[in-house]
Amino acid sequence: MPEADLPLLITAAHAAGEIAMRHFAGDRAATEKPDAQGPVTEADLEVDRMLRDRLLAARPDYGWLSEESENDPARLDAERVFIVDPIDGTRAFVEGGKAWSHALAVAERGRVVAGVVFLPRLERTYSAAAGEGAACNGEPIRVSRREVLTGAKVLVNATQLDPKFWPSGVPAIERHFRSSLAYRMCLAAEGRYDAMLTFRDAWEWDIAAGDLIAREAGGRVTDRLGHAPVFNNPRPALPGVIAAPPELHARLLAQTRPLPG
Repeated sequence: MPEADLPLLITAAHAAGEIAMRHFAGDRAATEKPDAQGPVTEADLEVDRMLRDRLLAARPDYGWLSEESENDPARLDAERVFIVDPIDGTRAFVEGGKAWSHALAVAERGRVVAGVVFLPRLERTYSAAAGEGAACNGEPIRVSRREVLTGAKVLVNATQLDPKFWPSGVPAIERHFRSSLAYRMCLAAEGRYDAMLTFRDAWEWDIAAGDLIAREAGGRVTDRLGHAPVFNNPRPALPGVIAAPPELHARLLAQTRPLPG
């Protein structure tokens, strides 16, 4: 059950942080994965091995989907599946930054029911279980109350403000950015920023935990087309993501649509 899964995920995420911080204090050298899939470090791989062993030992009937594990098609037949990014924001990790995280989630029949995003260097643990609300370090969090798009603080890569993505006009927002996509979703969930978005395809392990945390904090989360995310797909990626308070989300989505006529 989700309420039983959440403590398991929190404990596992903190264990991942201990491994990552040991590597962080030493050699953070990275190699590039094939097909321009980004960097990977020994920390990513060791965390992945630990999480897989620990989580599947506790829930042997769950499927497994992780950025750093070979894809196992058996996950598609599992009622529940772990969706894990051992280190989200590996480039920030390698560069000695703080905005990297461990993102762990459980999805049940396509919907996330438990999720944790832990940032060891910032000592922040974001968490949520379906129907139980969202928290940071155990304290409840909520999305901002902002409804107006102009001046909204939005976490978005500068490339995503190209006019080609905004046929109704690039909005006059205040742009911010963090390396970890999961962290961006959590920052929007706790109202420190008003929204986050990306039009690029997003891997499920980057957004599964943040999806639930943002929704349980009162936000609306969709892909760039306005559809609610469904997880554990054969190709584990979704067409972008927008997370924001409901009114602001509607305005962001509308701004990406062509003007009538």
